[in-house]
Amino acid sequence: MEQGLVERTAGIGTGLATEDMVLNIGPQHPATHGVLRLRLVLDGEKIVRAEPIVGYMHRGAEKLFEVRDYRQIIMLANRHDWLSAFANELGVVIAAERMLGMEVPVRAVWARTMLAELNRALNHLMFLGSYPLELGAITPIFYTFREREELQKVMEEISGGRMHFMFNRVGGLKEDLPAGWLDRARAAIDAVRGRMSQVERLIHGNEIFHARTRGVGVLKPELVGTYGLSGPIARASGVDFDLRRDDPYLAYGELGDVLKVVTRKNGDCFDRFECLLEQTYNALDLAEACADRLAKLPQGPINLRLPKVLKVPEGETYAWTENPLGINGYYLVSRGDKTPWRLKLRSASFNNIQVLEELLPGYLVADMVAILGSMFFVVGDIDK
Repeated sequence: MEQGLVERTAGIGTGLATEDMVLNIGPQHPATHGVLRLRLVLDGEKIVRAEPIVGYMHRGAEKLFEVRDYRQIIMLANRHDWLSAFANELGVVIAAERMLGMEVPVRAVWARTMLAELNRALNHLMFLGSYPLELGAITPIFYTFREREELQKVMEEISGGRMHFMFNRVGGLKEDLPAGWLDRARAAIDAVRGRMSQVERLIHGNEIFHARTRGVGVLKPELVGTYGLSGPIARASGVDFDLRRDDPYLAYGELGDVLKVVTRKNGDCFDRFECLLEQTYNALDLAEACADRLAKLPQGPINLRLPKVLKVPEGETYAWTENPLGINGYYLVSRGDKTPWRLKLRSASFNNIQVLEELLPGYLVADMVAILGSMFFVVGDIDK
């Protein structure tokens, strides 16, 4: 070789010279729920390495928590996963109530549980429609948005919000249920449940959907534990864990006969989708059971009277909930002030998306979209 030149062997065997190529997916990619960037190293169309690069939507939510009082934090907390706003609020109020030694009225406990399950169904319906869309199936999203609108109407009626409900309060809920609301909620639940089979038939009968998802993106159970994955994507790999059953909060301890922890064993894209679909049915069943119980409860308070300035006693606690996308936790440290000294947020999507580094290599670029969509994440929930 002449001095200054470097010899490179790019490819052998096919007669065509190839070399690894670095491809950036994002940070503005239409197949993501927000702004995510994937740095892929490709050998032809095969993914050799994958690096999820996050932070493009980071807003410093945890630091903002620390300069807001406990009423204001609820407004910030419901925004990191904008598809699970009501569920996000729960962790904050449960942590504060635990530190205050506060006993929430029974009506508030059951109403919170019902609204959390309606929020779960809303979240899942979005992904049930958008995931097939990412694979080229346009029709399902029209069906799922119709069902979402049925549930959105009753959620909007009770809270006044369509995305950011702001209905939880430390000590209960903002206000009591409107007259006749339970009947309208039951009617919406029945309507959605009755039409879910249409969505199921559209997708389960589609051979292209099966070809793009079966055996693709197989997530092994050991990776679930290594990366701290949770929610439907963990249960699709056979990890039988759900906080609603295993560490009950709200009224879930009394709903054991209705609550079903949905699991699958293959851990591929198809199983993750099936977990989400079956969980939607169960969320509707749980919401209906809560409505039945609320109808039997005597009239009473829905919240507790609080002082004008709410100060949480000195101490620390960790409150975690089974959010629609997985475990959502708040580690609260108080020094007796009206604002938390530290409020650490453990969001489901942040852990769930990190496993892409091990999940994507070996698959083709075309499979990347199928795998990415099946992780069911919200980028605001990653970046916080």
